[in-house]
Amino acid sequence: MRSLIILVFSAVLLCSMASSDCITKDGYFRGKRLCGKVRVVSCHADFKVRVVKSFADLKVRVVKSFADDPGEWEFVESFPDFTVEFVESFPDFTIEYVESFPGVTHPCR
Repeated sequence: MRSLIILVFSAVLLCSMASSDCITKDGYFRGKRLCGKVRVVSCHADFKVRVVKSFADLKVRVVKSFADDPGEWEFVESFPDFTVEFVESFPDFTIEYVESFPGVTHPCR
């Protein structure tokens, strides 16, 4: 009986961890909305991001101002809404740069 309880608890814990690591349809990831002012850092970033050419989790359009919708990023050096670190392996999510129609491509269910 005890092993059954541990097994059920482990399954619930794994499911909750998996669902928290995806971008919601309204553009939130780990409690932060993926739009606005973004600073690129080399360590201790809020998110590790990998740039891909297709099948990205988020399509990003770089803007100079008014980055109000998910996927619209304005790169800044100070006062960011969140920070990103560009990596080649083990990213939190992937992005693809686009000129139009930014946003979430694979939202959580």
